Amino acid sequence: MPASQPLIITVSMDHASLAHFTQLRNTHFPAWCNYLDAHITLFHRLPPGIPLVEETVARLSRRMPFSLGISGIRNMGNGVAFAIDSEEIRELHAAMQRVLYAYLTAQDRKKIWPHITIQNKVTAWKAQQLAEYLSKDFKPFSIGATGLSLWKYNNGPWTHVRDFPFVQ
Repeated sequence: MPASQPLIITVSMDHASLAHFTQLRNTHFPAWCNYLDAHITLFHRLPPGIPLVEETVARLSRRMPFSLGISGIRNMGNGVAFAIDSEEIRELHAAMQRVLYAYLTAQDRKKIWPHITIQNKVTAWKAQQLAEYLSKDFKPFSIGATGLSLWKYNNGPWTHVRDFPFVQ
């Protein structure tokens, strides 16, 4: 693998939730660009080869699992996502930002908007139709955050590097 592949950090979710959101993603995401299972991205583009990145992920994963509130459906214009409400994920993101700030892109320096994308790269009309459909019977619910994962970006697909399960 080329050393220039940026790193991505995600929050892992419990198996049942991962299966549920991945099934929705496989149903509604255009097949030509659906390379991934459902995921919750914490950081989008970190430089590879910086030991502090993996050290920080390992250190901050030494915590108890926590709940993520799935609070609503968001129409993103060209796709749809489930919005996540979680003080824990915001605190985790902020802690990583403080340590890794010098390596962050402008996108990753912003306040996090945690979400699970289930549709992207579609017309505004298709996104509106799906958002309306999912919103009809939506009731807030919770899923479990079970750890952190590190990935390499491959211009589309991601390559799994390592999981960092939360301590139980």
